[in-house]
Amino acid sequence: MNDHAALKPVGADDRIQSMDVLRGFALLGILLMNIEGMVGPLFAALSGVDPALTGADRTADTLIYLFVQGKFFPLFSLLFGMGFAVILMRTADAGRPFSGTYLRRVLALLAIGLAHALLVWSGDILVTYALLGLLMLLFFRRTPVSRLPKWGIALALFPCVLMVAGGLAGSAMQMQPGSAAEFRAAMDEQAAEMAALIEAERVAYGSGTFAEATAQRLQDFWVMLGMLPMFGLFILGLFLIGAWFARSGAIARPQEHAKVFARLRWIVFPIGLALTLASWRLEPTMDFGRMDARAMSAHAMQMLGGGMMMLGYVAWVVRALQGSSFAGLFGWLAPAGRMALTNYLMQSLVMTWIFYGYGLGYFEQLSRAWQPLLVFAFFALQVALSHWWLSRFRFGPAEWLWRWATYGHRPRMRVA
Repeated sequence: MNDHAALKPVGADDRIQSMDVLRGFALLGILLMNIEGMVGPLFAALSGVDPALTGADRTADTLIYLFVQGKFFPLFSLLFGMGFAVILMRTADAGRPFSGTYLRRVLALLAIGLAHALLVWSGDILVTYALLGLLMLLFFRRTPVSRLPKWGIALALFPCVLMVAGGLAGSAMQMQPGSAAEFRAAMDEQAAEMAALIEAERVAYGSGTFAEATAQRLQDFWVMLGMLPMFGLFILGLFLIGAWFARSGAIARPQEHAKVFARLRWIVFPIGLALTLASWRLEPTMDFGRMDARAMSAHAMQMLGGGMMMLGYVAWVVRALQGSSFAGLFGWLAPAGRMALTNYLMQSLVMTWIFYGYGLGYFEQLSRAWQPLLVFAFFALQVALSHWWLSRFRFGPAEWLWRWATYGHRPRMRVA
């Protein structure tokens, strides 16, 4: 007989409700952010506020930039770090080895992410999480709890510092007569390459066949991987901060960490909002042909401000779940969060089918002001479907498959 306790998927009674609610909340924000890159070219959606928009479209684009963009992929990252720590603690409690279980989990996520990125939508985040999850396993599984936020903050700040340093170096080079022309030519070439990529996306996704769109997704995938060294450190830092939330007990027992959550609400969130507003006032639109102190400082403030605002969102949601009048409203998101992977993949499948040329073909035909309305309507449907599904089944379809690959045995699907 095995002396170790059996390690099984987390049951409904063992889950941390606030994590499920936060996953549901993150799903809404992720779709609000991603929808622009599904209605139109992906890389055009990454440039911030579109200067060509006017009226209600510009208002909607600005509000998304200020309160959504750069806030919800960090929330998903934080939650991934929490999940890493929960598995670590559960395997320790069961007396089971951690590495094998976690490695299977990450490799299964990598396979799902690759299928998603290459066959559905190239804005996938799962591949990035899987690759960085391997770094968590290699370097941070034994990090003491007290050091997790220190490492997390340092790693998250590092790319912001690099951006500012790169901007200062770019400004200095443009002031040197000998290097200014060469630097400007390099920037013009970079801008031309990005414009060509956006135009290729417009053709492939707007009117191309599935095979042509898949070829474009592969090209997009390599470009996204090229951004990983810079943005990966930021995400890895958020993983570690998330691991602290779980291992310290802050997310499971927030009443014992009331001061931490109060500081996040009343200090960290306002500073993050101020940085985001400053970034918006300084340079609301990313020009891929610029690398100077002003532009790169704006990008760094937007990244850092987004992470800080995200922590404030977490603190406010946790506060709402502690007996406030909003507890029921936020609690209703929990089933959607319990099947977050299924819902995330469903968002991409449905939206690309609506907008891509091999689907219904409404590419670039939904105005920016109407995009959030579509998101809220579709997300409400997802929440309702999640409630219905989990009243009959223990896991979402993708979660069931992921757990099967992770734990090595097929979990029971139907509710007893």
